[in-house]
Amino acid sequence: MFKKTKFLKEQKILRLATVDKKGNPHLVPVWYDYTGVKFYIGTNTKTKKTKNIQKNNKVCFCVDDGVWSPIHGVMGNGKAKLILQQDKVKKIAEKILLRYFKNLEGKSAKELLDNTDCIIEITPTKITTWEY
Repeated sequence: MFKKTKFLKEQKILRLATVDKKGNPHLVPVWYDYTGVKFYIGTNTKTKKTKNIQKNNKVCFCVDDGVWSPIHGVMGNGKAKLILQQDKVKKIAEKILLRYFKNLEGKSAKELLDNTDCIIEITPTKITTWEY
């Protein structure tokens, strides 16, 4: 049986869709952390996704494991908010980055951490799963 929380904690890429000021969708792949209740995405306040969320906090997302069999996926809608308190941002960003790096000592990890000045917190309002 498909275990949603386990799946979301194992996968590495979430596709995040926001809506711009003209009503157009903006879709980006992002690194994330899933707590079992909420999603957290580290980013920068200068990004289009962040600017879109400041104007419209409705988002949708999708996580899947590709085209092989069996195929699993999770998609949903939610409300996003920006966390801007730097102590919280750093703590959450470190946790996210440690899903992708063995440690935070390397050049890439340090650059990403230095460039992260906000966290997108997504509270899902609807989640759908599939398995084929």
